[in-house]
Amino acid sequence: MTTTNGKNKIRYAVVGLGWFAQEAALPAFTSADNSELVALVSDDPTKREELSKKYGIQHTYSYDEYEDCLTSGDIDAVYIALPNHLHCDYTVRAANQAIHVLCEKPMAVTEKECEAMMKAANDNGVKLMIAYRLHLEQANLQAVEIVRSHQIGEPRLFNSVFSQQVEQGNIRLREITGGGTIYDIGIYCINAARYLFQDEPTEVFAVAATKGEQRFSEVEEMTSVILRFPNERLATFTCSFGAAKVSNYQVVGTKGDIRVESAYTWQGEIKHYLTIDGETQERTFESHDQLAAEFSYFSDCILQNKDPEPSGIEGLNDVRIIVALYQSIETGQPMKVETLKREQRPTSAQTIERPATEEKPELIHAASPAGN
Repeated sequence: MTTTNGKNKIRYAVVGLGWFAQEAALPAFTSADNSELVALVSDDPTKREELSKKYGIQHTYSYDEYEDCLTSGDIDAVYIALPNHLHCDYTVRAANQAIHVLCEKPMAVTEKECEAMMKAANDNGVKLMIAYRLHLEQANLQAVEIVRSHQIGEPRLFNSVFSQQVEQGNIRLREITGGGTIYDIGIYCINAARYLFQDEPTEVFAVAATKGEQRFSEVEEMTSVILRFPNERLATFTCSFGAAKVSNYQVVGTKGDIRVESAYTWQGEIKHYLTIDGETQERTFESHDQLAAEFSYFSDCILQNKDPEPSGIEGLNDVRIIVALYQSIETGQPMKVETLKREQRPTSAQTIERPATEEKPELIHAASPAGN
């Protein structure tokens, strides 16, 4: 931990330097005043060299040198932005060296992996947070408040579409790395239904569809899902890697509805359309740096010894639901799902706003999933 002007900063290593880490995470540290980027971990020497120069970072490591990074005394926390199937291993190893872990979602590929991650964090007394950035984002948290306050009456249904074109060869289309539409983008829809209903689904059903394109030889092109919630509420969504870019959800209550456009985006503005008794109000939320908010929040949890709300249990519950959805696709049957009780849910009290950075960093050996 470094101290500057009497203020403590949590020192981070970013592990995995793919598109999202480069475009969203690395630039965010300038707006997270209690967080400092001190190390990079990647197997690509060009990335290590160019990004360490760009951000003025002294310490870089290959994956083989990960233990050296953890035991160097230079870092307090890791941000893990690796392919999904590596999340467990890299989290457990960090926790075993008493390093705090902020891990990208999905938390892992299986329930067993999630449980191993939680156990390692617990056994070593370190904080484990799953990177649900929307749990700190104003537009999503205001939607939570609108639903909670019954402005739209009793919430009855949630519906969402999250789609984008993903180029052939992208890691999200690889089965071995834990890719697939539900793991990668469907998780946002599942998580939104859970935070908006402030509850856990009890039964799930899914169907997948694929048009036989080469790029979808390992994972499904798209999936449609139904989640049954307590009090006879239903959530439905479709997520796709082979359709135009759409990202929205709607919660319909007995008196009105709230629709959120670009709901899941990590940059750019987000819009609310709130309709009550036929009258619609529109509200625009400005773009903020969601990753800076996330680093600020996690660092604060470490400094104040608070448990992060997007906890291991939050991550595990989504993975349990995802596993049940893939079982449903295979069997053609609805599946019951058992989740762990959540004591805490995201509310507007968690809102953190950090100024958006306008600069688009130049990507080193990385491309956005849509190839643009």
